[in-house]
Amino acid sequence: MTKFLLAVHVLAAIVAVGPVTVAASMFPPLARRALAAPGDDGTAGTLSLLHRICRVYALVGVVVPVFGFATASRMGVLGSGWLITSIVLTLLAAVVLGALVLPAQGAFVAGEGTNSARLAMFTGVFNLLWAAVTVLMIVRPGSTTGA
Repeated sequence: MTKFLLAVHVLAAIVAVGPVTVAASMFPPLARRALAAPGDDGTAGTLSLLHRICRVYALVGVVVPVFGFATASRMGVLGSGWLITSIVLTLLAAVVLGALVLPAQGAFVAGEGTNSARLAMFTGVFNLLWAAVTVLMIVRPGSTTGA
């Protein structure tokens, strides 16, 4: 059962977090382009699509920590420092995405956004948090895998 839970956790992370990371990263440069050349309908449509991808996959991404907790519980590592750190970083990433990235993207899509540099910064922080979580999940300080 542990292997099943871990497989679902990893697959959900790849399928859910991957698209959010890529779409969120593509958004700021395109937003800058839209600000430089207003009225380009293709850019507006693409921004809308990228924002939708981020919103939908962010919701799907809730599966990742759900199966992560189930896996950690089965493995008996809920109190491990590396896991607690990754949980905190995951919560921070969710807050950055939900409170900063998605609203800023929504403002751009609605034609109210003007600060693409700030959005790029929020997106970069979000991506760095996920990268740190990924490293912790692979390295797991104190791991018995020997890797």
